[in-house]
Amino acid sequence: MPRHIVIDVRRLGDFGIGTYIRNLVQALARLDKETRYTLVTLPKHAEELAGLGSNFHTAEYPRPDTDVIQNAAFPFFLRRLNPDLVHIPLNSVAYWMQRPYVVTIHDMSSLLYPARSDVRGAMHQERYRRGAARAERIIAVSHSTRRDIESFMRIPNERIRTIYSAPDPSFALDPDTGQDQKILQRYSIQPPFILYAGTIRPQKNVPRLVEAFAVIRSELENHPLFGQLRLVIIGDELSRYPAVRRAVVATRVEPFVRFLGFVPLDTLKVFYRAATLFAFPSLHEGFGLAPLEAMACGTPVVASDIPALVEAVGDAAELVTPDNLFDVARGLRSVLLNEDRRQELSQTGRTRAQRFDWDDTARSVLDVYREITS
Repeated sequence: MPRHIVIDVRRLGDFGIGTYIRNLVQALARLDKETRYTLVTLPKHAEELAGLGSNFHTAEYPRPDTDVIQNAAFPFFLRRLNPDLVHIPLNSVAYWMQRPYVVTIHDMSSLLYPARSDVRGAMHQERYRRGAARAERIIAVSHSTRRDIESFMRIPNERIRTIYSAPDPSFALDPDTGQDQKILQRYSIQPPFILYAGTIRPQKNVPRLVEAFAVIRSELENHPLFGQLRLVIIGDELSRYPAVRRAVVATRVEPFVRFLGFVPLDTLKVFYRAATLFAFPSLHEGFGLAPLEAMACGTPVVASDIPALVEAVGDAAELVTPDNLFDVARGLRSVLLNEDRRQELSQTGRTRAQRFDWDDTARSVLDVYREITS
């Protein structure tokens, strides 16, 4: 009788995590025709999971993993499915989660940069630690994250596997230039612009990017190509992070900074392709999926020199010290004003992004499943 794996895919629509879930499931469907899979999904995502194969089924569950009642209700729901193993694709594990289960940890920001300092924040951190401690295996998306897990949560090395994620393959496809232009016009944005895409949480260092952009703007005000340079920020609601807005006001660059919130995946690809460069001066990352997505599109990348990002981008990006405003500005300047450097980073970035492949990821994940269920 084939083993039965249940995967929690309720975050399918999320930024970043959604990319991981969608591409992992599709790769598993290509490679594994024997295992029986049940994908636990929110009702609104059920149609997106159709056509994966006869060994894939869905089970609709109406509550998100942020719902407090899920600590008891979700494990009860899972028991009715009778799985051999459950895979939780991010460390949001119900308190009474049945074992065995595998959890993927994408970064340690929940512990290193807690969003709350009250009782609910303490409860979240305790649940985060408990979810990892009780997991049969932990999948870390980089060696850097693996080291963090060992250091901060004292998880034995033998229970952790490093398995890289990869850019969505569609980022590397040839663009429809006419359609790209229409989408840019819809948002009233034209090149040249610097792009940031991701969440706007404090560790993402977006205020310092704004300040570095302001330095560059003042230098290039009369430049023939970059006199109208803009900064486009794609991410979550700006109202939740007033430090970013304060940085824009303080540096007097309001006319040149656009906040778009989250955009659909196809729209995000257009902005990656149209950007003069992609800037990612993060203070902490688990891996570096967003820079790799930009690289897959052929866009030059300026990124932090922190270990997780270096592990992802290698020498195919301009690296900067993220807590040094003037070094971030230097990195932006050196790429903007050197066309040969931009072409070099475009080519080496594409090559670098191709090193990461979802079929390789899925094969390694399957090895973890087999370790536990065989």
